[in-house]
Amino acid sequence: MSIKLERLGHIFTEAISKVVAEEVKDEDIKFVTITAVDISSDLSYAKVYYTNLIDEDREKVGNALNKASGFIRGKLFNMVEIRKMPELTFIYDESIEYGNKIEKIIDEINKEE
Repeated sequence: MSIKLERLGHIFTEAISKVVAEEVKDEDIKFVTITAVDISSDLSYAKVYYTNLIDEDREKVGNALNKASGFIRGKLFNMVEIRKMPELTFIYDESIEYGNKIEKIIDEINKEE
């Protein structure tokens, strides 16, 4: 990934987080945290990775975010100076969950010793 795309991903992460927290009125999206944004090299698609505080609602939150993607995209167009706004696709970020699993395994190994 180029430095320009990486920088743009960080800008998008902050901007989407702000829009989700302040402007989206859907109650299902209340406890969402945007963790990263990967943008394609031609700026046509962006994968937005998110986590949710309430784990049981993962599918419901994903559907709500993807339904609100047009609204979020419109708000981003006003916040980020870019010629072409990419299509947003929201994907649940399992890296935090995976990290917690690894941490538990390490703790169990340390308890055995």
